Amino acid sequence: MASVGKIARRTFLIGAAAIAGGVAVGYYYYRKPYPNPLEGDLAADEATFNPYVKIGADNTITIIAPRAEMGQGISTTLAAMVAEELDVDLGQVKVEHGPASYAYYNSAILEEGGPFAFFDESMTAEVVRAGMGVVGKFLALQGTGGSASTRDGFDKMRQAGAAAREMLIAAAAQKLGIAAADLETANGSILHKASGKSLTYGAVAATAATMAPPAEIRLKDKADWKLLGKPQKRIDMLAKVTGAPIFGIDVTLPDMLYGTVKMSPRFWAKPVKADFSNAEKMPGVIKIVPIDTNYGHGFGIIAENTWAAFKAAEAIDTEWADPEYPLDSAGISEVLKQALGAKGSVMRDDGDVDTAFADAPREKIVEADYAVPYLAHATMEPMNATARLKDGVLDIWCGNQAPTLVRQLCANAVGIEQDKVSVHTTFMGGGFGRRVEVDYALCAALMAKETAGRPVKVIWTREEDMRHDAYRPASVGKFQARLGNDGIPVAIDMTIASPSMIASTLRRLFPSISPLGPDKSIVDGAHNQPYTIPNYRVAGVAAPVSIPVGSWRSVGSSINGFFHEGFLDEIAVAGKTDPVELRKKLMAAYPAAVKVVEKVADMAKWGEALPAGKAKGIAFTLSFGSWVGEIVQVADTPSGIRIEKVWIAADVGTALDPDIIEAQLISAAIYGLSAAMGQEITFAGGMVEQSNFHDYDAMRIFQCPAFEVAILENFHKMGGVGEVGTPPAAPALANAIFALTGRRIRTLPLSKEVTFA
Repeated sequence: MASVGKIARRTFLIGAAAIAGGVAVGYYYYRKPYPNPLEGDLAADEATFNPYVKIGADNTITIIAPRAEMGQGISTTLAAMVAEELDVDLGQVKVEHGPASYAYYNSAILEEGGPFAFFDESMTAEVVRAGMGVVGKFLALQGTGGSASTRDGFDKMRQAGAAAREMLIAAAAQKLGIAAADLETANGSILHKASGKSLTYGAVAATAATMAPPAEIRLKDKADWKLLGKPQKRIDMLAKVTGAPIFGIDVTLPDMLYGTVKMSPRFWAKPVKADFSNAEKMPGVIKIVPIDTNYGHGFGIIAENTWAAFKAAEAIDTEWADPEYPLDSAGISEVLKQALGAKGSVMRDDGDVDTAFADAPREKIVEADYAVPYLAHATMEPMNATARLKDGVLDIWCGNQAPTLVRQLCANAVGIEQDKVSVHTTFMGGGFGRRVEVDYALCAALMAKETAGRPVKVIWTREEDMRHDAYRPASVGKFQARLGNDGIPVAIDMTIASPSMIASTLRRLFPSISPLGPDKSIVDGAHNQPYTIPNYRVAGVAAPVSIPVGSWRSVGSSINGFFHEGFLDEIAVAGKTDPVELRKKLMAAYPAAVKVVEKVADMAKWGEALPAGKAKGIAFTLSFGSWVGEIVQVADTPSGIRIEKVWIAADVGTALDPDIIEAQLISAAIYGLSAAMGQEITFAGGMVEQSNFHDYDAMRIFQCPAFEVAILENFHKMGGVGEVGTPPAAPALANAIFALTGRRIRTLPLSKEVTFA
């Protein structure tokens, strides 16, 4: 297996044409499975059937759910996929994350990475999707993101459960001397009803594991599901409500040291001078070491306790070099605005936009400029990792979204082979894309080199965390529409400028790779929406600002949902068209979208008169394969604008756990509303100004609205869940504020222009 970096280099250089060719040339290698990582670490009485199932002689059944659990419930849903086909209840199984392994690659995370909309099912789009899936296996990235976990696991994990069940039946048939066709399974046992004989899975597991897996696997029909499609008890709930030590920050090991980091507050800048004298004299401080990685430069402080490390970090007197980007937010904003004048990459170009605007009467033109700020992930659990480097073997304990990246990059950092690194993935108190990054693990690994084999738990202060993120990029957009005589748009022209998330991520993870081609994330959520407009152009420009940016819940759709749906509301007002009716007309070619809009409008009683001082706003987005409509109701109160209620309708194609889906839609909406109301990352002197929740706050409980959610299953392909509620939240709120106040706010956060109760 080549390193991810080398394969990624080839992938970028080969291009889309070679992807399609690779489907044929590499078919044998694509079909060949990766080794089962469970085989080398089994208990004496334990057997494994594939990378997802272990069964002990005592009938202990362990299911591997190899995607990061950060509160979204994925460990429950993935385990239910296996348990469904294995014919066991979730209460009968243990669920583990499993080791870092290529066997747990996520191919679905790349399948929609091409320039095609989710609803585009042309031959070209499908060939590229298939090719990207193949590339996903070759890259073998074990990652949690892109709302891809259920889509990636839906076939793999059900097949794993079904294959194990067939092998267990075959072993039982052999032991009982009864034809396999006469046996059935239930609750972890194989039964022969005619004779009353039965065997537990554990009784035949060892024999079954030696048998060849079935050549063909028949999965249960949806009508026969017992677990999938129904709410399940969360397998992580008991540990969380009882305060069990399940998070990275809870890790405790014998003879453990503690540490923290003090990184350059100016990204990529090195220290000009540093005085450690006061810090080194402080009680409990053991060592201060340099930290130099692709994430930047700074110092690691190793101490006998976390408090001593924190105080020593404060005592280091350091002067940092100037940054390579503008010093303040005004300068950064100017670079973004200038980028709008550059030639962009056109990702959608229907009709002839230039001709459509050439003779447009002034009164038929709608124009607007939009902007959003940088945003931090602000996870409740700050970045942390525990590392131990002993006898040439590195162990790392941390919550992370990409175990194979942690393994590879930490191995490189300390100079050992990847097979000498074990990544122990814990639950995490929030991720939202932040823990796709590996800076926290790299810092811990480098500090473990300095502790003579003792483990070191490295915890970032909240301030360090807030000021050293890979932020949601700031972005600006210029929008223009021409209306027809009926008020319906006949032409739309959109240009969006933003720092490139892809280029920034590659700089941190694989700096030897130069990104080729346009960065789709800049226009994601704008170019691929299911609106039919005769002349429709969307272009993206990569702005040259090198502040680190990365995946933030819903990625580009979080930006362009606000841009696109805010501007569409402006079109509706200018054309004297109801916003719901306008969307239905423009999306008539996509019944799934229309049904979502109709459903959410019906739920919210859209069109009914509201009392004075109340108003509603609507937004719709298609992201990560799910069609989502949200309506926000606001009220004018003496203490400010109050968000009273939010209605959400989401078509996810196939709903595997309605309770988890509902929780995630609400969670994502709150995340988006929080950002829209008051969050922004600003810069002064080349440094982030915000430092903690007092100046980067989220929506509080008393501000949280009531929610009503409807889950639809009309579309024929499964969509994601974890991120899809975020993109419509900000525009629905902004559109509601316009309906209430007549004030059109085109720049976030909204609190710059209105006060929230």
